[in-house]
Amino acid sequence: MQNTLPDQVEHRGANLHLNTPRTYLSMESCPSVRRLAARLSAPTEYGKSHHEQRLHPVVSICIHWYSSGDEAGYVLVIRNRWMTQHNVVRDKAMKRRVVLSSFFGTAVEWYDFYLYGTASALVFNTLFFPDFDPLVGTIASFGTFAAGFLARPLGGIVFGHFGDRIGRKSMLVWSLTGMGAATFLIGLLPGYAQIGIAAPLLLILLRLLQGFAVGGEWGGAVLMSVEHEEDNKRGLAGSWTQAGSPAGLVLSTVVFGAVSLMPQDAFMSWGWRVPFLFSAVLVVLGLVIRMKIVESPEFAAVAKTETKAPMPALQAIRKHPLNILLAAVMCLAPFVNFYMFATFILTYATTELGFDRTFVLVVVAVSGFVEIFTIPACAALSDRIGRRKVFLAGAVLFAIYAYPFFLINEALPNTTTFAITVFIGLAIIHPFMYGPMATLFAELFPPQVRYSGASLGYQIGAILGGGFAPLILTSLLATGLGAIATIPPYLVLVSVLTFVAVWFATQPGRRFDAISHPEEVKS
Repeated sequence: MQNTLPDQVEHRGANLHLNTPRTYLSMESCPSVRRLAARLSAPTEYGKSHHEQRLHPVVSICIHWYSSGDEAGYVLVIRNRWMTQHNVVRDKAMKRRVVLSSFFGTAVEWYDFYLYGTASALVFNTLFFPDFDPLVGTIASFGTFAAGFLARPLGGIVFGHFGDRIGRKSMLVWSLTGMGAATFLIGLLPGYAQIGIAAPLLLILLRLLQGFAVGGEWGGAVLMSVEHEEDNKRGLAGSWTQAGSPAGLVLSTVVFGAVSLMPQDAFMSWGWRVPFLFSAVLVVLGLVIRMKIVESPEFAAVAKTETKAPMPALQAIRKHPLNILLAAVMCLAPFVNFYMFATFILTYATTELGFDRTFVLVVVAVSGFVEIFTIPACAALSDRIGRRKVFLAGAVLFAIYAYPFFLINEALPNTTTFAITVFIGLAIIHPFMYGPMATLFAELFPPQVRYSGASLGYQIGAILGGGFAPLILTSLLATGLGAIATIPPYLVLVSVLTFVAVWFATQPGRRFDAISHPEEVKS
């Protein structure tokens, strides 16, 4: 087997310098590998596709070279043969690029997605549903917001199918491109006054395209981060994709908050369009970053063994239906929590509590900014004490917090109390659930169907927990019975369901823990 080697790679800080790019028929003919063996001072064995070096009676190292098109890289596998524990050390520079790509690309996609939610609460009810009562118009606007979630499972299936068949990287490029195009076109869309009923219909169509694109983003971004990382750091690696979500929220809130300072007439006429058009700049930056990463080594390993599933989505549904269901139910509390504090809160705070919209946007932005760091912190904690303990703690805290949040804000409706209570709910409680969630989902499926299975479970949960959350919460508020009497029971219910799903999903034998080594995983 021929192996195309890069100019320079790293081995735990020690560089392997190759004089010129060329093709080696065997690893023994590569002078840099011979020098590495000499530095390690141990007996050497060479093979045509790998070089194996025994360092200790129970430990061996394998250097696997791979190439994809004009890109090449390596995987260094350390095996503990007594404990059957596997740690994969990969090119650190590439891992950083992969994490940056996942974080920034996800942040851009969620910037576009959340931008729509903010506009639904503050603008779209007037521009696209002017004949409705303000509260009813807001409900209709949130209905179009939910439409995007309906398209997300379809996006998860389509992108998951091709992501499991031809690779993660290309699907991430297409998902980002689709999201950017839809968001940019929303910024150009005329209102109801200009083109009548065609305006809300086109708005729904573009929202469906947004949902389809974001449906393929999460699974690919998470897997690129997780599959490039060592076993004991996968929770932290996957969390940076999760952190892209509040980063997108912060960016969309800040940009929308800035244009909302304009005079009302100018803002409603053209100012609200600026954040949507600005998306084009962010998408181009995201694509530049994503084009510089290499394919997931674990997918490359599956592709070489020709064990790819012919229909990954169908195989995931047929062989792992319970895991898909558990993943969907696990999403309920995290998504309801997030969309309550990121989207519904704009309506509740401005109409029920009488706060200025700019102030509410600032509170959400600050809370979301802090969450960018608390999500990785909770994920790192899950690497140390386990995903179950951290996730369950978040579900319990959210259930406990449901009543106090509304009781405090209705009894003491002042800006300080409101800011503190929103901060606790979004920046502290939510990360306990959202931080470990990405890696836990990846562990529920083998590599051959991981993109499809994880995406499908996540996107179904997104519909149930996120897509309808603002609509359900606003409808409960519209009953006239009061927020305290109607909303907390709903929050407690989703918390209990999430708790039960996490409990069963983390039972022994349910997860594919050794996700670096598909040959040792039982399907």
